[in-house]
Amino acid sequence: MKIQERTGAGAGRSAAPAQPSVGDRLPSPPRERKPALAALAVLLILLGALGATMLVLRVGDRVEVIQLTDQVPAGSAITKDKIKPVMVSDDSGADFVPWSQWQSLTKLQAKSTLYPGTVVVGQMFGGKAGMEQGKAYVGLALKEGQYYDDIKNGDAVAAYRVGSGSAGNSSDKDSSSSSSGDSLIANTQVHNVKRDGDATVNTGSLSVTLLVDEADAAALTSAASAGEVALVRVPGK
Repeated sequence: MKIQERTGAGAGRSAAPAQPSVGDRLPSPPRERKPALAALAVLLILLGALGATMLVLRVGDRVEVIQLTDQVPAGSAITKDKIKPVMVSDDSGADFVPWSQWQSLTKLQAKSTLYPGTVVVGQMFGGKAGMEQGKAYVGLALKEGQYYDDIKNGDAVAAYRVGSGSAGNSSDKDSSSSSSGDSLIANTQVHNVKRDGDATVNTGSLSVTLLVDEADAAALTSAASAGEVALVRVPGK
């Protein structure tokens, strides 16, 4: 009887709560909210988007204009082989000539010598340029041996009188000294070069126009009419 009572008494007791084992994970504390960092992140995103927008707008403001790839002497017009299109900013304030107008520009003349790499603005060109005071244009008809290879517009050259008749009516002493060539002009500029490329047979002849001082025009014209002028390239002024 006693054994049964003990058993019954033990069965009537409530079960003790289970103790957590050492390996169980404790609940983590709630994360601390940082609204300032969130606002900063949003601000950085907005600034990045704004910067990208401004970059796109700046690229959109660029225009295609004319840049020289070769020298254009004063009084000469440009040709298609001396120019190329480049992109520049439209907010520079310069009067750049758009690439779409390059054909119209060929009808005008450079007011001064223009060099490769120059981005063309409207003020560089005008109508028929008036000749500079005290200057003259002299045309020469040259044969092979009277000019150097690759002669082109804008070159600085010296003109020499050559040939057996270079002394004209001068004394024998002058004739002897001229056999090696008399210097007519020490330094002048090639204004225009026209090659004999359109002829059926290329004879090697060359038409060259020089821009010279008016005081040198008479002597140069006299030598040119006799076919006794040779050109030598010299350093530019």
